[in-house]
Amino acid sequence: MPIDTSDVIPMWVADMDFEVAPCISKAVQERAMHPVYGYNIVPQRYYDTIVDWFSSRHGWRIDPSWILYTTGVVPAMSAVIKALCKPGSKVAALTPAYNCFFSSIRNNDCSLAECPLVYKDGTHTIDFELLEQICSDPDCGLLLFCNPHNPSGRVWTEEELRRVGDICIRHNVVVASDEIHCEIVMPGYKFIPFASLGQEYQHICVTMNSSSKAFNTAGLQIANIITDNPQWRAAIDKAININEICDVNPFGHVALVAAYSDEGAEWLSQLNEYIWGNYQLLLEVFGRELPDFPVCSLEGTYLAWFDCSALGGMKTEDVEESLLRNEKVWINTGTMYGRDGFMRINLAAPRSLVAEGLRRIVIGLKRLQADV
Repeated sequence: MPIDTSDVIPMWVADMDFEVAPCISKAVQERAMHPVYGYNIVPQRYYDTIVDWFSSRHGWRIDPSWILYTTGVVPAMSAVIKALCKPGSKVAALTPAYNCFFSSIRNNDCSLAECPLVYKDGTHTIDFELLEQICSDPDCGLLLFCNPHNPSGRVWTEEELRRVGDICIRHNVVVASDEIHCEIVMPGYKFIPFASLGQEYQHICVTMNSSSKAFNTAGLQIANIITDNPQWRAAIDKAININEICDVNPFGHVALVAAYSDEGAEWLSQLNEYIWGNYQLLLEVFGRELPDFPVCSLEGTYLAWFDCSALGGMKTEDVEESLLRNEKVWINTGTMYGRDGFMRINLAAPRSLVAEGLRRIVIGLKRLQADV
């Protein structure tokens, strides 16, 4: 029977229930006053803004010529795989992983070489021995990497990044680094762009990023692919055109320029503090009401990942549907990310809404646990 979602609290898809920063709203409204909404040329200011932002904020100096724009990080991911991987080859990924990793690999006629993360003591770590084994396979030429990691919430340390890079350098594997969550980082953690580690790492890396996740502008459809390798850029640019994702709308680049400003940075700082507060609320509620459901450490992203093994092996698709149907709260099954037994909660919403959502989750999980 279809589920009525009209009164559901949405804590699933990675989108925020916050208004955009005022500087973005102002810039988009000003652009909207120009009555021509046709094709447009992305101006030099767009490239210069990206260069300045990543240099000042993350210590990564990008040459403007390295940047290719497209409509989103998922289309970017697909274009990179199409450009750099032969059909039938293997693409490595650390799992659990963002679900579009799986579809992008599959849709480009490649196969997944899965490197499961090790779960212990409320966090996930990389099995470097297994990753080395996977990357040593001559059929595997690309690692689809996620930093910060969705859905585990990890922000990879410099040591971890270098170990990944050294493995890929040894085996001539390209690192395609999805860094869309790079601005959502919790207190005490630091995001490091993979390509910023040094030239030897930059030379094996294709970075995919966007202002959309941090600034809640996904509907404006703008993202970037960045690599210093001219041959790869040419191949990726060709794939972008083959996939017909070469044109962007008149508002996306305007929003990025506004976001990557001093006003945007201040708004972002307040956002991260607010998400951290929502995470603390989640820990308090789960610790008091659901002690059998450990919550993983949230280092980055606004997506909390928790362990559902207390439900005795109940499939998380069934947990998701039960909570949606009965408690009218929607959270994500871990199965879609390749790791059943876990679920994901979106914390990027006003605290009152998060509190109500957590109240409903508590009721539903207690109800399900009582039936185990």
